[in-house]
Amino acid sequence: MKSLHITGLSLMFFACYLTGFSQNQTQSQTQTQNRTTQNQAQTQNQTQPQNRTTQSQAQTQGQTQPQSQAQPQSHAQPQGQAQVQSQTDQSQNLPPRRLTPRQRAAEAAAAKANNNTPVLTERAKIKNEEASKVPEHVVWLREMYRNIDLDKDNNAALYYPVQPIGDRMNLFTTIFKLLADGKIVAYNYPNSGTEVFTDKEKLNFEDVLKKFQILYKKDSTSNYTHYIVDDGDIPSNEVLMYQIKEGWYFDAATGSYKSQVIAICPLLVRKDYNVGDVTTNPLCWIPYENLRPYLSRTMIMTSNYNNVMTYSIDDFFTKGMYKGDIIKTVNMKDQSLVQQVGDDPEKLKHAQDSIENQLKTFRKQLWVQQDSTQVAVNSKGKKATTTTSAKKESTKKESGKKEGKPKAEKSSATPTKSVRRTR
Repeated sequence: MKSLHITGLSLMFFACYLTGFSQNQTQSQTQTQNRTTQNQAQTQNQTQPQNRTTQSQAQTQGQTQPQSQAQPQSHAQPQGQAQVQSQTDQSQNLPPRRLTPRQRAAEAAAAKANNNTPVLTERAKIKNEEASKVPEHVVWLREMYRNIDLDKDNNAALYYPVQPIGDRMNLFTTIFKLLADGKIVAYNYPNSGTEVFTDKEKLNFEDVLKKFQILYKKDSTSNYTHYIVDDGDIPSNEVLMYQIKEGWYFDAATGSYKSQVIAICPLLVRKDYNVGDVTTNPLCWIPYENLRPYLSRTMIMTSNYNNVMTYSIDDFFTKGMYKGDIIKTVNMKDQSLVQQVGDDPEKLKHAQDSIENQLKTFRKQLWVQQDSTQVAVNSKGKKATTTTSAKKESTKKESGKKEGKPKAEKSSATPTKSVRRTR
């Protein structure tokens, strides 16, 4: 019986040991499972940022690829790399890129080296907008057209140098390169000669190059088209005249009487050596307000005695340093002077001189004459001078009368006896 009891107890202890071992094993299995799940979660958390980084890398690659493709465009565009960067920033809704003064100077130099044309700054744009504003209180306006002959000494500053010498270039070369770069827009020259600045009248620069047989290369790597023309192929030596439209106006708000250039048109003078005919071909009309910011930074030499370039082309037009013959005034019939007075040179010259005199007389009539008090003071001064001069003349007459009848003077010396001659 005792042996049986002992064996039963041993069996119970063995069963308990087995159950405890199985529970421990299940706990260890559950712990290992929990550990594996935790490891899997950690690995998933690690893979997610990797996927995010790979996605961001792909996005950056996708962003850098159009930028790398836009790099050759920046060489073709006149505003340099800053313009391409600003366009990409606007497309991505990014804030504008800030440049240091050194970076701005470097980009401006690179853009200028592209076609040797000046680059506008924000300050120059704002200044041009202020200068281009039309006065609001103009009470008198006279518009006219002039022909500027570059053979005259007063206008020779716009012709030389014929080909660019370093940074120096004449007016037509500056205009030509600005048109080739797409910085300004040209408009058609109608048969009447009257300019119309609308989108319908905009002129394609390539048509001008083809019309006048100017050799060029077309660079259209992007939406922007750039025309490359060698300096020797620019017909600067054939542009011997300019036609300008100027306006004389009186501003009542400021009390100023000024003249302003409104538009300019280069005239290409070509001679047919086989026939001997000379033809004058107008190229296009260009608003002067679009040219002003570039011409204000293009210096020219205006004197044969002083070779320092102290004036810009804008100063040359603003100060009225040019000389031109009037060919037309804005009138209700839209007729030129030749249509009004005929082809007679004397009548034409008389009509031109009369218009110039009208401008001068109108300017003289603007200013108020001296008031009555000042005139009275001046008249009193004249009367005083006349009275003093009369007194002087009367004293002179009296002195002359006294000198005409001199009195004998009595001498204090004793009279001398006369000695008679005796024989």
